[in-house]
Amino acid sequence: MSGFDGPWLALREPLDRAARDGALVADVARHLVRVTDPRVLDIGCGTGSTWRSLSESLPGTVEWLLLDHDPLLLTEARRRIGGNRAVVVREHDLNDITGLPLEGVALVTASALFDLCSRSFCAALVARLAETACGLYAALTYDGVMGWSRTHPLDGAVVEAFNRHQRRDKGLGPALGPDATEGLAELLRERGFDPRIGSSPWRMDHRSAALQAAFLGGFRQPLSEIGTLSAGEIEEWLSFRLSVIDAPDSRCLVGHSDLLAFPPRERTSSPKLSASPRKQD
Repeated sequence: MSGFDGPWLALREPLDRAARDGALVADVARHLVRVTDPRVLDIGCGTGSTWRSLSESLPGTVEWLLLDHDPLLLTEARRRIGGNRAVVVREHDLNDITGLPLEGVALVTASALFDLCSRSFCAALVARLAETACGLYAALTYDGVMGWSRTHPLDGAVVEAFNRHQRRDKGLGPALGPDATEGLAELLRERGFDPRIGSSPWRMDHRSAALQAAFLGGFRQPLSEIGTLSAGEIEEWLSFRLSVIDAPDSRCLVGHSDLLAFPPRERTSSPKLSASPRKQD
């Protein structure tokens, strides 16, 4: 699976936290209050941003298991988490869905992940969630929408090319890209879940110039690989975009969606789930 570096994840984390759909976060908390010995499994955890974003909103009894394939990001996650005994960090290849440690887990979480995943990956994960009666909170999934207050003639062509690239294989099969949230919701409904979707767009302005610069810097390679724009057009567009990020009236919106789904029996009877005895990590 393609990785992301620590500095980029650190830049985006405050905006991610602000963008999350608050109503869905509140529902996550209400769900976990009803669970005995609640455990949360965060997949594709990076440096632990999902835990940092949610932990203060969730019951103090929640135990977390954080999984990622990247040992460097996991080292940073362990450093930032410190000695918190309620959080375990572990390396895991997300292609191994069968091996996901879902026993006793009440909720799987993931942030900015599913637009990088294939439909077959999502189908396999949803099947395991259904088998284990586990909920899913999938946040900050890119939805294909981008817009700027200061427009440029190439904006539409750039977004179209970028979205085409988002559907390429990122290491978890041909990616769903902007179709990920709806694709995931469809798969969940087929298994009896009733997913709810909220909006979680990034809203960037001159106060987030550093993030905008890093974000724009990530366009050159995918636009070049798609090949619908010439090198000159790409550089012209990037030069314009970078020149206006400090302007007070310059704003950028990048669409994301949050999804929350509980297994069918959680919606009907809301029983308390007893976690299996925890194995030593």
